[in-house]
Amino acid sequence: MLTYKNLTGKIYCVTGLRVGTSTGSVEIGGNDNPVIRNPYNDEPYIPGSSIKGKVRSILEWALGKVKGDGKTHSCTEINCPICNIFGVSASDRIEADSNSPRVSRAVFRDAFLTDETKKWLKDRDIVKFTEIKYENVINRCTAKAENPRPVERIPAGAEFDFSLSFRKFNEDDEEYWKTLLYGLMLLENDSLGGCGSRGYGRIKFEDLNDENGEKVDLKSISL
Repeated sequence: MLTYKNLTGKIYCVTGLRVGTSTGSVEIGGNDNPVIRNPYNDEPYIPGSSIKGKVRSILEWALGKVKGDGKTHSCTEINCPICNIFGVSASDRIEADSNSPRVSRAVFRDAFLTDETKKWLKDRDIVKFTEIKYENVINRCTAKAENPRPVERIPAGAEFDFSLSFRKFNEDDEEYWKTLLYGLMLLENDSLGGCGSRGYGRIKFEDLNDENGEKVDLKSISL
């Protein structure tokens, strides 16, 4: 490995964000669609796995790597950008070629609420840092609402601290770094978390800087 490249900045929620988790029980009048929270302080956060998984999925579509079975892409192609950026399964690793590491180059960190956001929400008496949005199904014949359900989400306007590291193994890994940034740009045009087709999860990256403190402009990235 030659060195690390780093990227830091903010994730800004343009619309409400929902990264959900399961609940062990359902109470009458309770919330059976909670967001994931830090067990130590009960604050909502965005797992690095959620960001990585969505960026990988979008890039697989963009680069024509999605197959009919819908499974995560994994192959033995030495120069595959998906496998070199995000890693491959153990069964597909090319052990014979020591110059072709198949571990993940991209290391996504969990994203936590900024101090400014926590103060902003507390000042508005949003002590749990989330809102409850009620949704229902409209009967096509009667036009009446049916099966109302509460959905917890993080309000629009919230910000999270964002960071990732990129392991550089070769001098030519710069092209993989560029592809990863392209995936972040695509994510801004898609959605993060659940219910994206219903308006949830639109985000944008702000104040992005690399390890040298230089500004990174995702809009200038193209493949």
